[in-house]
Parts: sequence; C-alpha cells; structure tokens
Amino acid sequence: MRLVNHERHALDLRTTPVHLGRGSTAKSVEGFAWDPEVLRAYSAAVAADGADGRMVMIFDGEGPGDHWESHPAGDELVVCLSGSVTVVRAVDGRLEHVPLGPGEATVNPAGAWHAVDMEGPASILSVTATLGTDHRPRTDTPPTGPAAVPGPGEAP
Repeated sequence: MRLVNHERHALDLRTTPVHLGRGSTAKSVEGFAWDPEVLRAYSAAVAADGADGRMVMIFDGEGPGDHWESHPAGDELVVCLSGSVTVVRAVDGRLEHVPLGPGEATVNPAGAWHAVDMEGPASILSVTATLGTDHRPRTDTPPTGPAAVPGPGEAP
C-alpha cells in the first residue's frame, strides 16, 4: 500500500480509493485491500491527518449489508450511484431507514452505527472519516455505545 500524489491516469474508485487529507490534499491509495496489514499501513500513512482524513471509495453489491460500522471521528456521506439502497442507522436509541435512489445521498452522523442494504445490484460512493472506524457483525440490532477513537498511528 502506498499513497500517490497527482495520478495522471483515471482511477477506479472501486479498487483504488482516494484519501483526502489536511491542506486539501488528495492521494490515491495504491495497493489498497480490506486486509488487516494493509489497513494498518494505511492508518499509519494518514495518521497526521487525524480526524480531518477522509476516504473516498465506490462499493458495488447487492443484498443486505453483513456488518454494522461507526465512524466516531466524523460524519460519513453516502451517495447512491445506481440501483436502490437503504441506509439503516441507530440514532438516539431508534433505527432510521433512509431509502436512496440514484443521485440521492444521506449523511451518517459521527458515531452512529449504520449498515447499507442494497436492493438488487447497486453502487454507492462513500466519503468516510478514516480515524477510528469500527466494524461489528450484523445482527438484528446494532451495537450500543460509541466506537473508540484511536490515537494517531493506531489502526482503525
């Protein structure tokens, strides 16, 4: 995994996310994978951005999400690009269901546990606060309590 400044070719946000950092920087994340070692390396590489760091990525899929997640360091923007999705989130002790169609978006508040269910094939774009992101297996009810925000250099 490495951060690359000023790519001169098109990026596929499905496989190569972009990290938005302090000072309005944008760096592609070459060699990104949902692997613990890669995630630790990414976290260390962007630690100086702290709560200001954001990851931009596209996800394709269908069916219910298999995990809850929370981003305690900041809000997350979720944009439906194609198909239809429902963002399910826990806010103030109750579940909210926010249906989205192409071009529609919602903001998951910092610290809110949420999941994304895709009705048929769908694509979303997310702009996610990277510091402290936590994932838990999906159950009928979301986890309670906030995810812990790690200090600089700790893996999300």
